[in-house]
Amino acid sequence: MTAPISTPTYDGRAVINGERIAALDGQTFDCVSPVDGRLLTAVARCGQADVDAAVRAARAAFESRRWSGMAPAHRKRILIKFADAVLAHGDELALMETLDMGKPVKYAKGVDVNSAANCIRWYGEAVDKVYDEIAPTGSNALALITREAVGVVGVIVPWNYPMIMAAWKIAPALAAGNSVVLKPSEKSPLTALRLADLALAAGIPPGVFNVVPGYGPEAGSPLALHMDVDCIAFTGSTRVGKQIHVMAGQSNLKRAWTELGGKSPNIVFADCPNLDRAVEAAVGSIFFNQGESCNAPSRLFVEASIKDAFLEKALKLVPSYQPGNPLDKGTVMGAIVDQVQLESVMRYIGLGTSEGAQLIAGGALASPVAGGCYVQPTIFDGVTPEMTIAREEIFGPVLSVLSFTDAASVVREANNSVYGLQAAVWTSDINKAHGVARALRAGTVHVNQYDEDDITVPFGGFKQSGVGRDKSMHAFDKYTEMKTTWIRIDSPV
Repeated sequence: MTAPISTPTYDGRAVINGERIAALDGQTFDCVSPVDGRLLTAVARCGQADVDAAVRAARAAFESRRWSGMAPAHRKRILIKFADAVLAHGDELALMETLDMGKPVKYAKGVDVNSAANCIRWYGEAVDKVYDEIAPTGSNALALITREAVGVVGVIVPWNYPMIMAAWKIAPALAAGNSVVLKPSEKSPLTALRLADLALAAGIPPGVFNVVPGYGPEAGSPLALHMDVDCIAFTGSTRVGKQIHVMAGQSNLKRAWTELGGKSPNIVFADCPNLDRAVEAAVGSIFFNQGESCNAPSRLFVEASIKDAFLEKALKLVPSYQPGNPLDKGTVMGAIVDQVQLESVMRYIGLGTSEGAQLIAGGALASPVAGGCYVQPTIFDGVTPEMTIAREEIFGPVLSVLSFTDAASVVREANNSVYGLQAAVWTSDINKAHGVARALRAGTVHVNQYDEDDITVPFGGFKQSGVGRDKSMHAFDKYTEMKTTWIRIDSPV
């Protein structure tokens, strides 16, 4: 069943100090749907002046303590109400997400909306369960170790999971008592703006949660360079992440937390306990969200003795991932976010062919909806480690297949990457599973599954996949300062 083709009316204005406002200079940019090329709305093209206004509002809200000074149990109630509102508006948010960035509406609702709401609720529930400490000093002192909100948090999120990535950052930041200025990607800004509306309606005070849409150099850079922003949290490319760290150092040495790119290895040994499950995970995970996932298992290492059998099974699954109309509830692979990203994916497919990889599935544009941005699910065999498609993050539905003969060599090749976000190992041998998992340099290692997940576990990477962790109680480390208060006690007895 396909959703109505008419375009809902969307408000593209920024959210600053609790109000919807146009960019101060009146500039806008067009928000165009990759589903069929329709114009969704004009969005405020925020710049330095708008970022300054948002940061001033956030600082005033923080210093007034109308949120930061609120009892954790009170913040908890408001955040839970916020999460409830996200679920209540789930159909609206899902359609908005699908039209804005192209993902299938079934996943926008079942995954993105539900995950964002769950994240906000979880941190709301967690905030009044974080205890401070008393150090084991001598009897003549009382040393208190307390956590305090860091202050004003700048958040920059990518276009591939706009709601989820925003929730992973704003939920713990808000729960800890900070004020937030969020800069969504210009490719998919609409749900971030709507989340701010819902947050305000739930009771988050004006100025505590602000949203400034715009382009990276015009809105993102001023936020990262701002002298009155205490912390910057970013998810996106490694290239931009490096710039964020430089800007943090050039300005006020603000804390910089970055979740960046990946080229995750998925290693399948001949003693894999369930080959069908491994095939389904390998194919499903690379084609999910059109391959536009930083943790996509884009390097598939299959032991040589089972590679032919593995690929035979994989090729039988490819037809079920052909792109379709994202508004059709039966579609499992939708549109690439925009024409620029589509051209990038096609360039990598061309490089794979020209460098000698064997194209065994896909490799061409698709057109399930006129005017949209679609590419076929693509698999390359015969890939070698030095090929571009084995080294660089493609961010599209392109799988590179490499073979191996022993554990030592595959671990060496798996680790031969600037990235270290996720990895997987499939084996029936518990010693091999533990040994390989321990040897892999990645923030998360999956064993006999891929991408099973929970809000209770941290997410982040090694090497150039970033600094810091999202999710779990560890996220509070990013958005709080640790203070020691030493009290001398002169005992009267």
